[in-house]
Amino acid sequence: MPSQPDIRFGTDGWRAIIGDDYTFANVRACAAAVAMDLKAIRQTHRGVAVGFDTRFQSRSFAEDAAKVIANYGTPIQLSDRPLPTPALSYAVTQMGGASGVMITASHNPPEWNGFKVKSYAGGSAPPEQVERIEAHLPNAFVIPAQAGIQGRGAKEAQIDTVDMVSPYLKQLSSLVDVERIKSAGLRVLVDSMHGSGAGIVAAILEGGATKVSEIRSEINPAFPDMKQPEPVEDNLAPLISAIKGGGHDVGVATDGDADRLGVVDENGVYVTTLEVFSMLFHHLKSRRGLPGGAACTITMSSMMDRLTEHHDVDLQRTPVGFKFVGPAMIDNACVLGGEESGGYAFAGHIPERDGPLSALFFLESMAVSGKSPSELLSEIHEITGPHTFRRIDIEFTPDQRDGIAAAVNGDAPVSLGGVEVVKEDRRDGVRLDLSDGGWAVVRMSGTEPLVRIYTEAASVGLRDSVLEDYRVHLGV
Repeated sequence: MPSQPDIRFGTDGWRAIIGDDYTFANVRACAAAVAMDLKAIRQTHRGVAVGFDTRFQSRSFAEDAAKVIANYGTPIQLSDRPLPTPALSYAVTQMGGASGVMITASHNPPEWNGFKVKSYAGGSAPPEQVERIEAHLPNAFVIPAQAGIQGRGAKEAQIDTVDMVSPYLKQLSSLVDVERIKSAGLRVLVDSMHGSGAGIVAAILEGGATKVSEIRSEINPAFPDMKQPEPVEDNLAPLISAIKGGGHDVGVATDGDADRLGVVDENGVYVTTLEVFSMLFHHLKSRRGLPGGAACTITMSSMMDRLTEHHDVDLQRTPVGFKFVGPAMIDNACVLGGEESGGYAFAGHIPERDGPLSALFFLESMAVSGKSPSELLSEIHEITGPHTFRRIDIEFTPDQRDGIAAAVNGDAPVSLGGVEVVKEDRRDGVRLDLSDGGWAVVRMSGTEPLVRIYTEAASVGLRDSVLEDYRVHLGV
């Protein structure tokens, strides 16, 4: 019998290369482990929502996962089409489900797929739930291989194929001032990067003076002309080019499963994810007047420290991953939660990242203020002072992992870019705060074979000097 693959759920689920470790047998094992966990905690009766994105074979993987879980007597709601991960998360809460399963590799390259598990609250599965599921995997590998998906003598639960998109659209429409956006006459260009967010923003805003156009909206599992469907500057050349060509006031992009947002301003300039988070927070506080502070990861902008001080509210910082940010949002009644990768969550919705909703709130900030994206950013810098951010991702091979991890977790430099290090935070990788208010973080990715280095400083020159110093210190 072949050895069991080493399946581990990282910062947001398990991901692997299709046909290598990501196989139907392994997906069935993950599904069985989810079902075993629900049985162990006596939550089987509440059911599970299952969804999938636009990746290769995602629908088939989801159908198999649904059948395995139903085989344990768990009622299943299965999406009738590819959908954003936040739509699946919202469906969990609407059915009163015990959990959710989303077949997606989010922003990973096209040869990857993944298995995300959602909590009963619609957020990322918390660490304790993930640990229980992983503990069931050894037994789960044996049972699906023996029994397949045909039944094991127990009463098989029903699988209902349902529309999860329409309720999600209705929910988003209730959270933002849709009529204000529709009447603002904005010219919006949406890039869904061939992912499952296609058509969502356009469907909500149709019929008004605001016009929404789309690019890369057709399903294409190859995700052509990009390294991966992640809405970062390097992957948004078509959107940036189109905005520079004129005729649009803003460009918004969502990743493969539409839980992240990227923004391009009216001049075709990419707005960093840290700037977008700061702009969204300031909008919710200054124009919407909503109560609560913010929760964000250690890789989020120090602009948030200045903004939360400005609005006299608290800022909660967590390790990377929405399995930490979501609970921090709930526990501290935050109005907004976010991480550097472009995932933002909002009070009154689900404690999970939502790309289309983030886009709608950004458009609402433009509609209500009458300002362009560049003007909205200037508004932030008037409060926080200048900030510029950069992240680099360095790939490594399996045999390099231990050496790089040792370097990351070793002694930290005493200065970077000629600026003294004044504080260390090792909750997730290493964050170094500098004496001038800048910072740098180095950490191993929880979903890909990458080491990431992040830094923020008052100028581009200093930022790049800090980044290079840290890279040299690590020897990567």
